[in-house]
Amino acid sequence: MTPHPDGPGPGPAEPPPARCPVHPALSDSGPVDLLGPENEKDPMGLYERLRVEHGPVAPIVLDGGIPAWLLLGYRENLEVSRTPSRFSRDSRHWHAWKDGGIGADSPLLPVVGWQPMCTFADGDEHERLRAALTESMGRFDRRGIRRHVTRFTHQLVNDFCADGGAEMVTAFAEQLPMLVLTQLLGMPDEYGPRLVEATRDLMKGTETALRSDAYVTGALKGLVDRKRADPGEDLASWLLAHPSGLTEEEVVQHLRLVLLTGNETTTNLMANTLRMVLTDPRFRASLAGGQMTLPDAIEHVLWNEPPLTVVPGRWATGDTELGGQRIKAGDMLLLGLAAGNVDPAIRPDIGAPMYGNRSHLAFSGGPHECPGQDIGRAITDTAIDTLLLRLPDLRLAVEESELSWLSSWISRHLVALPVEFMPRRPEPDIVDEPAASVLPSRPRARPTPEREPAPAPLAPAAEGPGAMASGHVPWWTALWRRLLGRPSGSAPYGRRPGAP
Repeated sequence: MTPHPDGPGPGPAEPPPARCPVHPALSDSGPVDLLGPENEKDPMGLYERLRVEHGPVAPIVLDGGIPAWLLLGYRENLEVSRTPSRFSRDSRHWHAWKDGGIGADSPLLPVVGWQPMCTFADGDEHERLRAALTESMGRFDRRGIRRHVTRFTHQLVNDFCADGGAEMVTAFAEQLPMLVLTQLLGMPDEYGPRLVEATRDLMKGTETALRSDAYVTGALKGLVDRKRADPGEDLASWLLAHPSGLTEEEVVQHLRLVLLTGNETTTNLMANTLRMVLTDPRFRASLAGGQMTLPDAIEHVLWNEPPLTVVPGRWATGDTELGGQRIKAGDMLLLGLAAGNVDPAIRPDIGAPMYGNRSHLAFSGGPHECPGQDIGRAITDTAIDTLLLRLPDLRLAVEESELSWLSSWISRHLVALPVEFMPRRPEPDIVDEPAASVLPSRPRARPTPEREPAPAPLAPAAEGPGAMASGHVPWWTALWRRLLGRPSGSAPYGRRPGAP
């Protein structure tokens, strides 16, 4: 069965009666803590256990025993995300917040505490803030983004290509998205490494989350101050100038939103897709046979391993019923994206390929659907494409069974992906055009000759009798393209020649 955004097929059976009359999470076996060891060890196993015990909506608790509901059903996730009149995004509806149950030092606050941005607003206010964000992000030229990605990919590969091996999570997947995002926001490259650590820490909900959040917010406030005095062609400047009239605090918080969600989701998507390329024989066979493009494979990963497993939150605006559970006004609901994507009601055959199918929940849905999802796809597609052209003999350096993951309450993160390959010489750096990220329709001065982007080969020039007669394409690049069913001069996977 092919899933549809409206959630076809019958729903799961009615959940069993709750064992605790006050809150069913407080059962005989104790509360199910989403920040506990069971979730850290095997979140998908926990979701399936909760589905069996409670149906499509399961009671859980968060830090400090705060009760909440986890949505496990595909249709229930869509219903909540698409009806803000019943399930608001404004966390000030939260009864735990109103009653003083959330302390000022709660590690949940950086993620669920109300902030002046579109993800915590509904109605007209949401439309005002969302328009500023989406229209400003829409000014980016996708070709400019891909040039940034290509340049940073070459720089990162240069750091380890002569070693014949690398660990691709820390050396690649965790570095590249933030390098690109800092460019789009208007920040210098050197901000990237520290921001990677801080954003990942605050989204985990650790005891240092508040300190990391303060660092990120401080860095963005400094950026906004600079851009107000000296605007450029970047997201910070465009938000400041948008006719929606965002306050300085609203600009800072929307930049923070892009930085947090864009980095975490793209890092996980890159790591999971690259792991699939290296370990799944069905993927490699299909790709080599020309049956699946890299963008198709990315959608398959978004179904089975969404970058965010859980998205907080929604808050009930009144007493209601959902998935057989009685939801009280002010209750907190968590969108279970990973659980909803494998709901047996819409995916009875979990092994069926989902190539190219975009009806997954990976980027949520409704009015709060992720506005930057295509940028994340473009970064992942371009980065892995460029990496494989530079290192076509890339292979996993350990057994797949040795790979491990760390899980927080909202994401599952591959710890390490060690690889090996034939050592190669570093490539010359690729220089970006100064204003590569602006819209093509916006006039800009042509760069002076010395600032023109230097065309760099994807690999050292072929030499000796083993070189293929393929123009200037190195022999291993030509071989890789032949193995993938692509002619030597063809466009990257899934993109038309000449397309961005």
